[in-house]
Amino acid sequence: MSGIVVINPNSNPAVTAGFDEALGPLRRPGAPAIVCETLAEGPFGIETQAHVDGVAIPLARLVASRPEADAFVIACYSDPGLFVCREATAKPVFGIAECGLLTAMARGQRFGVIAIARRSIARHIRYMRQMGIIDRLANERPLDMSVAETASGEGALARMISVGTELRDRDGADVIVMGCAGMARHRRALEAALGVPVIDPVQAAVTMALGAVAFA
Repeated sequence: MSGIVVINPNSNPAVTAGFDEALGPLRRPGAPAIVCETLAEGPFGIETQAHVDGVAIPLARLVASRPEADAFVIACYSDPGLFVCREATAKPVFGIAECGLLTAMARGQRFGVIAIARRSIARHIRYMRQMGIIDRLANERPLDMSVAETASGEGALARMISVGTELRDRDGADVIVMGCAGMARHRRALEAALGVPVIDPVQAAVTMALGAVAFA
């Protein structure tokens, strides 16, 4: 099937279902199909560097097995396997962290990031330094929850509002990036509570993919 293939690199179907639902407004008549898939070989949540490294080759195999797709989105905020997946296909491959951060910089001067866990932050900081955008970061603060907990919704939104408020009021962030695909279902409510733009990186990446396909 042609269209945009959005791949959840962890094996938790609740995460896939959450961002699949959040992508609903991007599904329009005549637009490329948006197909969400779960990487069966992935861990239940990608929460360590070992998890990130471990899914790279399985992701590349999955991408290579879909020659009919128009574009791919790697739906994990660590952008696992992004570069090896780009080697596996001539089609565009988008990582949600890269796209979410670029979108945030188009919406505000200083962005704040809500991470799932404290140990994720060093990994994200390395990536932002690699991208050359660290001077636009207001701060990154953790929920101290698992990927599964953020996807389940129980208590996740209240914690996200608390952390987002700190990023806005204490750190000076004028736009917030949700640092996990499992947070997708909470974007609208979080933005309403905080009163500043909130970026769902999965939506940001799929929007870029739609643009790339439209002008191909």
